[in-house]
Amino acid sequence: MWHLFSEESYVMKKMIIHGGKRLSGELTIGGAKNSTVALIPAAILADTPVRFDTVPHILDVHNLKIILESMNVHSTFENDVLTIDPTHIEESELPSHAIKSLRASYYFMGALLGRFNRATVTFPGGDNIGPRPIDQHIKGFKALGANVVEENDSVFISTGTEGLHGARIFLDVVSVGATINIILAAVKAHGTTTIENAAKEPEIIDLATFLNNMGAKVRGAGTDVIRIEGVDSLRSRATHTIIPDRIETGTYLSLAAALGDGILLKNVIPEHMESFTAKMIEMGVDLQINEDSIYVPRTTNLGPVRIKTATYPGFATDLQQPITPLLLRATGNSVVIDTIYPQRTQHIAQLRKMGADIHVQDNLIVVGHSSHLQGAHVEAGEIRSGAALMIAGLAANGTTEISRADNILRGYDRVIEKLHTLGADVEIAADEQISES
Repeated sequence: MWHLFSEESYVMKKMIIHGGKRLSGELTIGGAKNSTVALIPAAILADTPVRFDTVPHILDVHNLKIILESMNVHSTFENDVLTIDPTHIEESELPSHAIKSLRASYYFMGALLGRFNRATVTFPGGDNIGPRPIDQHIKGFKALGANVVEENDSVFISTGTEGLHGARIFLDVVSVGATINIILAAVKAHGTTTIENAAKEPEIIDLATFLNNMGAKVRGAGTDVIRIEGVDSLRSRATHTIIPDRIETGTYLSLAAALGDGILLKNVIPEHMESFTAKMIEMGVDLQINEDSIYVPRTTNLGPVRIKTATYPGFATDLQQPITPLLLRATGNSVVIDTIYPQRTQHIAQLRKMGADIHVQDNLIVVGHSSHLQGAHVEAGEIRSGAALMIAGLAANGTTEISRADNILRGYDRVIEKLHTLGADVEIAADEQISES
């Protein structure tokens, strides 16, 4: 059973940036955060130990390991390889502090349901970017034959003695979370499950590849119709290499074009980046796109663009904030419309503190040319606004202090180390003691 977080005192982190330097060099993109947070819960469906390679060093992985440990699932994380042994798994109360900080902990709903035919979940935390209801998840579980009771922020899910059975499920809205959760629940259900209007993100293909390599029968991942034929057992036979993180890639592409003197990004799948790189090319960035890398030369004379976020393969909502510092360099007004999370505007007030010409007008984010950013004290309200502030701080004159920098570290693999390789003057320090209830 998952309960809410009790009052706990902990030290927050801040990022201190001495900006105004041009950066250059090369860096390697880590494994996808949004794959990792689904793959780790998926591992508890296996009847054998499992191994993942290119696992990102992010706080979410640490929190997921704590949740696993509470179920007697031992894991080790060394040299980017995460080994998980679910063979002695036990049902137990899951640790609330790890749940609260991690929205993706809701993937344990589908995984526990698939493993034990029941799960109790307190609605998790994570980024505050507006409502992300789990009604589509619950609709899917009910269709598979589960009984769902919602009470005081908790969801109690269980099946009768007959367990889960295949069903046809049409998602009312395209939801990555619901698509993944239904796959996790259905992979060991009796019969065939069809998910229509499914999400098509690369991370879903990655999850399906992992499950299929263990003997699952998931077909159609990456299209809007996914079919899952239930199997009795899942057994890992090989290490699963997690796909590169397309959001991390986009963030560094934005940084490279905004303040780079030639930066090479390695371990990239360019096909996953097409909606993003198309906008960069439209702005006038002369990208050199190779099979598994992208080189960004020094860029001047950028033009404004219009960006509208959409579900994959459209422009990712997670990248509308990280591209903002690049839009500030363009001569003229760029416009951003976030159709996925319209409330994703936390970065605007913070960037204005640094002298950025950016404002919201009729649900449109309007970004004007801002050639002289100045360092300031700003706050990272969530992962991606933190990334935008980080790039702006690196571009700005003087010193920028980003409080709540834990949010950046949650989503970006070894970010300080990677920025250092490019020549950035940046460090993490303890912020004042904060008590949170």
